[in-house]
Amino acid sequence: MNRIQKFFTQIKGLLVHRFFQVLLFIILGLFAYGLMFSNVKPERVQVELFKPAEQTIRSTKTVEDTYKTEQEKEEISKQVADVYSLKKEYAKNKVDLISSIFDSAIEVNKETDPDEDHKDDEDKKETVKTDAQKVSILKEKLTDEVNKNIEESVFLALVQADEDELKIAKDSTITAVNNVMSSRIAASDVENAKKKVVEELGYMSISGDMKKASTSLARTAIIQNVFFDKDKTEEQRSKAVESVEPIRILQGQIIVEENQLVDRDVYRQLELAGFLNTESTIYPYIGLLLFIFLTFAAFYYYFYYSISKKDNKYNQLLIFSLVFILSMATMKTVSILADLKNSNLEYIFPGAMAAMLIKILLNDKLAVAMIILLGSYGTIIFNGDTPGNLDFSMGLYIIFGGLTAIIILSRPNFKSKVLVAGLLLSLINMAFVFSLIFIMDSHYTRMEYLYYASAAIGSGVGSAVLTMGLLPFFEAGFGILSSIKLIELANPNHPLLRRILIEAPGTYHHSVMVANLAESACEAIGSNGLLARVGSYYHDIGKTKRPHFFIENQMSEENPHDRLQPETSRDVIIAHAVDGGEMLRSHKFPKEIVDIAEQHHGTTLLKFFYHKAKKQDESTLEAAYRYPGPRAIMKEVAVIGIADSVEAAVRSMKHPTPEKIEELVSFIIQDRISDGQFDECDITMRELSIVKHSLCESLNGIFHSRIEYPESDKLGQKVKE
Repeated sequence: MNRIQKFFTQIKGLLVHRFFQVLLFIILGLFAYGLMFSNVKPERVQVELFKPAEQTIRSTKTVEDTYKTEQEKEEISKQVADVYSLKKEYAKNKVDLISSIFDSAIEVNKETDPDEDHKDDEDKKETVKTDAQKVSILKEKLTDEVNKNIEESVFLALVQADEDELKIAKDSTITAVNNVMSSRIAASDVENAKKKVVEELGYMSISGDMKKASTSLARTAIIQNVFFDKDKTEEQRSKAVESVEPIRILQGQIIVEENQLVDRDVYRQLELAGFLNTESTIYPYIGLLLFIFLTFAAFYYYFYYSISKKDNKYNQLLIFSLVFILSMATMKTVSILADLKNSNLEYIFPGAMAAMLIKILLNDKLAVAMIILLGSYGTIIFNGDTPGNLDFSMGLYIIFGGLTAIIILSRPNFKSKVLVAGLLLSLINMAFVFSLIFIMDSHYTRMEYLYYASAAIGSGVGSAVLTMGLLPFFEAGFGILSSIKLIELANPNHPLLRRILIEAPGTYHHSVMVANLAESACEAIGSNGLLARVGSYYHDIGKTKRPHFFIENQMSEENPHDRLQPETSRDVIIAHAVDGGEMLRSHKFPKEIVDIAEQHHGTTLLKFFYHKAKKQDESTLEAAYRYPGPRAIMKEVAVIGIADSVEAAVRSMKHPTPEKIEELVSFIIQDRISDGQFDECDITMRELSIVKHSLCESLNGIFHSRIEYPESDKLGQKVKE
């Protein structure tokens, strides 16, 4: 164990105690707080009225500009025109009045005219006097106000006209008055309206005196019928004022540009936005502290309650902490450089690095949690020149890139191709950056677009390069067997695999067959199929010390065990598990691969040599012919042990059929269960049933019946499927 592993082992020893677990989260929280402290610190600006601003100032919050809102309301209120209401009843009243005057005149004439049969010269003399009397009688029928507004000549014309003439004049006058009074007549339009009614009555076919009387009455009837409506005017103005949206100083809005004169309006806006407030506030610091507390409280709950295996828990906790510290430090560095160069350099931040490392080293859940945490903290760290402002676009960029990296690495064969994944991520990052730019309707030059594209590509490639560079350190420090390491070990050009191929070709073929069987079975039960495959490649590496003592390497040679005592054969066979473990350790192989080599036989019995020895000596103990173990602890080891026995047994069968294969697999699994080989492994009976089904499917595909074709004279050979 190297120094790094020793150091982290000591740390893990401390984390057994709850106190040190809490202390670690406190340290992480303080570290994050220290990095983000300057980003939430309220900015105080130095500005003076009627002097140029020393810097461009953006609002850190959205506030209502009440002064401008009131100004806008007043302006809108003034623009609302006065409301004038038409009094429709005025037209009806005047029509009724004209009608009443003419009706009264007709009545007077009927009442005062003498009967034609009794008319004489004396009466005619009295009739002349009655015109004045008729006028007097007519006036009595009308009100004083009406009488006051009508000329005397009108009364005289009315009482002198006959009934037919009065009726014609009445109808014409009423029609003309009704027509004119039905339209809107303002105070300034009354005289024009009177002229209009006179024009309409000009076509009336009656005597001149009666026409003049009708015209006079009509002119008297025409009055103003449109009046200012105070209530409706106020109502319209209230509606207009209510429709005015409050004028706000928006978060991020530029209040004053650098070197711009600070006039009274700008000064007032700065005061509203809080830039002129000399009193210090602690609310941003409290908010940041609360935010960090909530995030780390959630992670503490997950690590303490959701992970059952203690070793795994402490490993995950330390790896998560180190990746978090590394990512936050990188994020802060990029942020500082972006501020110094006054550019959008933050898009080059390799946020996906954390997601890739956690995905490869730990699991998907923690990788997603990590990238969400970094994205939320990124909104604060990358807030640019506006302290306290949250840059949500940058947070989305980090989260989207990290989730994309997790999805890409989840695809088959991509875990070993981190750089390829990084290149693919670069293209997706670039598309996402452009989507943000287009959504915000930002207008940039070609060079600026090229800059953003380069930053996005740099982020993706940088994430992949950093991931590949850091993985060996984490693997060495924590003894983690990553997928990338497994794929490296699976390379056929690895020295040990080449040694098996050259020195023990039969064992090599057997190992490849076992690898195929074990990988499929492990994936079927949700275990690590890649670990099973690679472990199978090396599980019999110990046989390379004495390859000819194992039947798969003997070909047509004589079996040396026929000349050896059972005890010697036993020692040679059992030694391959022990020798394999030692060889793998000497080549610094991961512990999991070493365990597979040592444990794949467990403590099973060498039945052939035991029975051979038993024939020679009845007192032979069964325990002497068992592998030293230990028995399988990991599910992968248990499955490899079954696949190892099954492959060798089926290969020795002359005519394997699906029924025989299933019977053999069932027997081997049941024999191991009865022998207690799975007592220390958490594999379940249901999983063993799935393993059995998977092995049978694979073996039936390998050892399926072949159709033999007859000899072909033309080909001169037997063709087999």
